Amino acid sequence: MTAQAGAAPVATSGAQPHPGMGFRQFVAIIAAMMATNALAIDSMLPALPAIGDALGIATDNQRQWIITAYLLGFGTAQIVYGPLADRFGRKPVLLVGLAIYVIGSLLASMTGHFDTMLLARIVQGVGAASTRVLAVSIVRDCYSGRKMAQVMSLAFIVFLAVPVIAPSVGQLIVLFAPWRWIFLFLAVFGLAIALWATLKLPETLHPDDRNPISPRRILQAFKFVLTNRMAVGYMLAMTMLLGGLFGFINSAQQVFVDTFQAPGLFTTIFALVAVAMAVASLLNAKLVGRFGTRRISHTMLLGYIAFAIAHAALALWGYEQLWSFAVLQAAMMFCFGLTGPNFGSMAMEPLGHIAGTASSVQGFVTTVGGALTGFMIGQQFDGSTVPMNLGFAGCGILALVMVLIAENGKLFRPHNSPKAPGS
Repeated sequence: MTAQAGAAPVATSGAQPHPGMGFRQFVAIIAAMMATNALAIDSMLPALPAIGDALGIATDNQRQWIITAYLLGFGTAQIVYGPLADRFGRKPVLLVGLAIYVIGSLLASMTGHFDTMLLARIVQGVGAASTRVLAVSIVRDCYSGRKMAQVMSLAFIVFLAVPVIAPSVGQLIVLFAPWRWIFLFLAVFGLAIALWATLKLPETLHPDDRNPISPRRILQAFKFVLTNRMAVGYMLAMTMLLGGLFGFINSAQQVFVDTFQAPGLFTTIFALVAVAMAVASLLNAKLVGRFGTRRISHTMLLGYIAFAIAHAALALWGYEQLWSFAVLQAAMMFCFGLTGPNFGSMAMEPLGHIAGTASSVQGFVTTVGGALTGFMIGQQFDGSTVPMNLGFAGCGILALVMVLIAENGKLFRPHNSPKAPGS
């Protein structure tokens, strides 16, 4: 069985699974790869008004395309990187992806037209998708079991820190330089990872594990993924939750400027919300072994819906304040951090034998579906937080419907229940 099929080829005792690169450096480069995506989204949020003015964007809501175009490129390209990496190896595909990312960043830094900016952002997203797919594949090639979990956990700590600091990085850049320097910063970041990988990262896919690109085999795997009830149910539930998250990202800058007239607090409160999600994700790693993925995620999904409904009611009644927005948004993202990772894990439960292809399909559906849902939420912005909060509530309720379908109408069932599908 190949690594992409779900079994990682683990080095024999005493062997180095990634020759020439120590454990700490290996974790660091995986973390840097994972950080590429978050930086490309969050670092430019404070600069959206300046970008809009420079490119002659007619309306504030239209600026949201700068985020959505990137997400569409990022989500769509994931579906091809898995098969390519299985055929040609991890390192060359990663380097090609990073080169595309750098080209897209440079194009975005030089453009003076909105249409070209959207094209550049799509290209940037297509390149960044390689880091999402390849980071997991490379770790799986080198480690399995608890050691793989340790590597991913250590890298995830850095990944979670990026949304906290990325808006501040963007804000710092625009204080001293034009907004175009944000994209130059992203280009330099991508180039640095590419050089690092070129010099230090070995090819981790064993020659015997390379698979030819077979359309028939790929289509069969796609069919299996898309016809498994539990996999589809949790995949669509995750799509809805990501739709709410992307709706927040699309609208956040406008909310702080237009609704609360507090642009100076944007990066601080955005960071606090991101911290709540990060803390929840780290807490999940400690709790999931004791309580199980279903009990934690189902409970937190209900909490997410309750906070979202309360938030929407507060906004509808006209009592929304900056502090209430920050508290309730942080509470929802805390629930998200204890829900999303478990949904992703449960969506993969029945798909271990086609893990690589399944991950690509699910990454495509959740990112593209979430991006389009988030864009629809963001486009309803009317100067208040009402549309966004109603969007959160609607996405949470739809996610609950998908979970109920996946679990035959029953929540909180332990993973090892004989009645649990895929268990």
